[in-house]
Amino acid sequence: MMWRTHSCVPCRRSRRHLVCDAAKRRREESRRGTQECVRHAPNERGMTLLEALIVVALVALIAGLSFPSVNSGLDTLRLRSASDSIVSFLNVALDHADRRQQAVEVVISPRENLLLSRTADLGFSRRLDIPSQIHIVGDTDEPRRFLVYPGGSIPRIGIQIATMRGRSRMVSVDPVTGSPGAQ
Repeated sequence: MMWRTHSCVPCRRSRRHLVCDAAKRRREESRRGTQECVRHAPNERGMTLLEALIVVALVALIAGLSFPSVNSGLDTLRLRSASDSIVSFLNVALDHADRRQQAVEVVISPRENLLLSRTADLGFSRRLDIPSQIHIVGDTDEPRRFLVYPGGSIPRIGIQIATMRGRSRMVSVDPVTGSPGAQ
């Protein structure tokens, strides 16, 4: 029979075990859920500082490579959300002119980055503020005004919006169908 000596780190006891007795004891202790003696090899206690630095460097590299694509995706989502809001805003103004039989004024202000729609008696007034990351592109900073008459022909309204990075999208009202859309 072979005799083996080991010192147990958690309980700091030294025992001599027979190989078969040690195996039996470990099996019994694992069944009970508590282990009195646990063997630890000196090189299995954790990770070194070098390993931690390598992991941190890999995570930073992956984050650095993926940031531009995530950021451009967010810009596209902001642009699409703003154009959908403008389409909805124009739909409400056109619908109000038809259903209430009132002329509706639509004001597009690139300087203030907003859209207004209102009737002459101010019984209907809506305001849409465009988010700060998106701006209305215009030749001048002066507001453009359009009148939508009930039952009349609808003017061709075009609103170009863009992000700070230069991505743009055009929202327009088709005068034939009278429905706004974004391209």
